[in-house]
Amino acid sequence: MKWKPLLTLVAGLGLSASVFAAEAGKDYQVLDEPVKTDAPAGNVEVVEAFWYGCPHCYKLESSLEPWVDELPSDVTFNRLPATMGQDWVKHAYAFYAAKDLGILDETHKAFFDAIHQDHQRLTDPDDIAKFYSDYGVSEEDAKKSLTSFGVKSQVNQAHAQMRAYKIMGVPALIVDGRYVISPSTAGSLQNMLKITDELVEQVREEKAGSKDAA
Repeated sequence: MKWKPLLTLVAGLGLSASVFAAEAGKDYQVLDEPVKTDAPAGNVEVVEAFWYGCPHCYKLESSLEPWVDELPSDVTFNRLPATMGQDWVKHAYAFYAAKDLGILDETHKAFFDAIHQDHQRLTDPDDIAKFYSDYGVSEEDAKKSLTSFGVKSQVNQAHAQMRAYKIMGVPALIVDGRYVISPSTAGSLQNMLKITDELVEQVREEKAGSKDAA
């Protein structure tokens, strides 16, 4: 049985979602200035801010991946590599290079595994290029992508986005460019997903209400 978003399970059991009612300022933070989302009109955006070297991000991944697989079509999920340190930036380059090369879906978890299971640092461009060469691209093409203007621009945009979200640590989940959930506010990694489910439903209802009012 596939894991389903919490609110779906709650509804199926006939329980009230208020059991998990999250409180602003306690379970999640509300940004003073909302950040523009990168989602189709009418969709709810969820962004995960992460760092490949973060053990908590790695632990969250085992729950996050099946959660993402079960998201409804009106929820857009995006990943945002954090840029709060030298190695973080190098891994952000690796993330966007993999995206540029068209191998991100195959390499994302593998990159995590290589760092946390195989104890590789993967911060040197040569090592990253060699790692990506196992996924159908040449080391030369990987190196070109790592140093390309397009990838550099995306890393710079990620850095600006991190500042706009006012994120001080990872992992973090951001809903609709307004609500920021962290392990410290949620109380645990698993609670992050529960609170995110609740906020997605809240934003969905807001959007539906705005549409009806129009």
